[in-house]
Amino acid sequence: MTAVMIGYARTSTTDQKAGLEAQLRDLQAAGCTKIFREQLSSVANERPELERALEFVREGDVLVVTKLDRLARSVADLVAITETLKAKGVELRILALNLDTSTPTGKLMLNLLGSIAEFERELMLERQREGIAKAKAEGKYKGRAPTARTQASSVLALKSEGKTPSEIQSALGISRASYFRIMKDSVS
Repeated sequence: MTAVMIGYARTSTTDQKAGLEAQLRDLQAAGCTKIFREQLSSVANERPELERALEFVREGDVLVVTKLDRLARSVADLVAITETLKAKGVELRILALNLDTSTPTGKLMLNLLGSIAEFERELMLERQREGIAKAKAEGKYKGRAPTARTQASSVLALKSEGKTPSEIQSALGISRASYFRIMKDSVS
């Protein structure tokens, strides 16, 4: 029985259309017969298409991605994904690295690369925090303006008209959490 190749492609935003197209092209060239794709940040808590791909794969299949960062956001995430694949008898192939977890060397390289990727991300976040701290100290960084709280008076006015929380959230384009934060602040 030959392995079924299942692809997974992800870009961080819908603006990265060329990046997604390149991944799809590479996955098709690698022989993937089914490809799951999504356009959202890897820091999003949920990646529904990745979850669907992990549910879809069966013993003997190979999950194929173009790059490691398209699949996992941290070593812990990578370990969880590879454990899920291992439990199902599914191998992982990363095209850009010519890495295949069906070999001992492939497994070792995957763990090393995941650790290096997480280390690089931590360094980048540390530099970002340092840059923000410096800009704040120089008075050049104010942070993001709170958007929902600027609508507190509108929220309270709609509430006094008898509108439901859902109607208010929809009318003003605010989240459920923002609505309840405004309501809590108005009581304080």
